[in-house]
Amino acid sequence: MVGAKDTVFRSRDHACVADIVLNTSEADEVEVAVETSEAYLTRFANCEIHQNTGERTTSVVVRSVFGQKVGVASTTRLDRESVEATVRRAGRVAKAQPENPEFPGLPGPAECAQVNAYSEETASCPPERRASGVGEICRLAAKEGLVASGSFSTAAHEMMVVNSRGLLAETRFTRANLLTVVMSATGSGYAERFSVNVGAIDPHEVAEEAVRGCLADADPVDIEPGEYEAIFEAYAVADMVQMLSYMGFGALSFQEGRSFMSGNIGRRITGPNITIWDDGLDPRGVPLPFDAEGVPKQRVMLIEEGVARGVVYDSFTAAREGKRSTGHAISPLPSAEPFAVNLFMAGGDSSLDEMIAATRRGIYVKRLHYTNPVHPAKSILTGMTRDGTFLVESGRIVRPVKNLRFTESILGAFSGVELISKETRLLPLYSLGGIVAPAVKVRSFTFTGVTQY
Repeated sequence: MVGAKDTVFRSRDHACVADIVLNTSEADEVEVAVETSEAYLTRFANCEIHQNTGERTTSVVVRSVFGQKVGVASTTRLDRESVEATVRRAGRVAKAQPENPEFPGLPGPAECAQVNAYSEETASCPPERRASGVGEICRLAAKEGLVASGSFSTAAHEMMVVNSRGLLAETRFTRANLLTVVMSATGSGYAERFSVNVGAIDPHEVAEEAVRGCLADADPVDIEPGEYEAIFEAYAVADMVQMLSYMGFGALSFQEGRSFMSGNIGRRITGPNITIWDDGLDPRGVPLPFDAEGVPKQRVMLIEEGVARGVVYDSFTAAREGKRSTGHAISPLPSAEPFAVNLFMAGGDSSLDEMIAATRRGIYVKRLHYTNPVHPAKSILTGMTRDGTFLVESGRIVRPVKNLRFTESILGAFSGVELISKETRLLPLYSLGGIVAPAVKVRSFTFTGVTQY
């Protein structure tokens, strides 16, 4: 960003847009969401910065309601003519829709909690600072004859949701993310840090982790697929929890019987040492006080000591069950499903060293890659290991192995978790939120295929 003055968002613009929408719309109910984002990205490959970008955008999304007909339209222009045209377009879309007898109407006003999710240090981070962080990674990699690639991004956002029922919600937040893959001719290492505050990210620490991992991963050997004891670092566990959220923590998939939670509320679905919840207000994550509808976020216990406890709702799915929204709408679009995006998995009292020492013969996994659902109702995923897969024998890492493909029920794996690390790590969940996850050791995990690298 150019300077501190440029980081002051345009709240007046947001308010003006809201006034135009509310005063122009002829709908029975109308909602407008306005978000301004300033996002900056420094990308590097082969130990050189090859792209440095910055973008300031404002999006305006209007949702119009006529009876139980709903239409949505959007624009990125803030002039009166464009906003008024967007309002008219949303109205035309609504009138062209069939009645939706389940539509409960727009949410009414509610008080949102105050959260501290904005860092001026992040918002005003200059490109020179990102370049310096990248330079530290590249220097450490080059010192060992390795090649580093990755990205360093910072972003600041301001969001406002207003509707004709009197709802008004507004907040601002920042994000910073540094990640790198360090490679040699025969191995690779990975490291990533994510935070509200760019000052909490140490590029030297990121570089050391990735370089150390790459050196350890050199010259991997073949290994037979099969069932193994397995140790997963927090990167891999966060990926698993993210996929659980995608497959089954939302109310729509639960109601339609597509979720592993369907029919299982109150029943044990994992081992008793597994607790997972969603909390958009917890400062250990990336807080956001309300959802895309302006509804305050609620803490939702998803799995408690192995027992399925609940799912997350938006206003539409909540009305189906006569419940209140938990504040988990991610979009006003009718096709959008509620989504848990501020996830936490409880830590334990172990460490990675203790997990390795407790393993007779198993696989150590740095992170997962290209994970995809196979059977959501059974929480079965497929994917691959990446950037550090090792054979553990008799309590020590003995050699790197080539990446493995897996097909496994995540709830099944979580039913056999023997150790959980005390330390947890915050990682991004798509571009929507974050996951705080520990490392785990599981009794058995099915690796179904091998690779040539």
